[in-house]
Amino acid sequence: MDPSVLNVVLYLYEHYLEDNDARPPRAALENILHSGGVSATKAAQALDWLETLGSGRPVANVPGGSGRRVYNPRECARLNLAARGLLMELEQKGILQPADRELVIERALALDEPRIDVEALQWVVLLTLFHLPDRESAFARMEDICYADSDDKTH
Repeated sequence: MDPSVLNVVLYLYEHYLEDNDARPPRAALENILHSGGVSATKAAQALDWLETLGSGRPVANVPGGSGRRVYNPRECARLNLAARGLLMELEQKGILQPADRELVIERALALDEPRIDVEALQWVVLLTLFHLPDRESAFARMEDICYADSDDKTH
């Protein structure tokens, strides 16, 4: 069974992307994934997902402030209530800015998952912050959250 795009992305992040200086070229990553049993289609989807995230393309102009985000029906169908609550909590804690939140939502919806739960969304937030300039402090805080939650599940 082919892993999800998010699982492939997380594998790449943990093994090849954390150290930006040693990032292998796309073709090498495709070969690594294929030799590990990931289909060519899934490997391409994961690498495309990462390239889009790292492209630095701006998200729609998002006003700052303490306004509330209204989710459309498509977003509600894919992001469960707990996941939407997580985004609000991360904004309130200052980990996400409104523009970050929009990028996280866009990247979460680009996954091949029919529903995005809290655990998956936490990793999408972490990966998004990793690729954003000047967000090292937010990334470190989110990394603590992700790894604390994964440690809680293994004990």
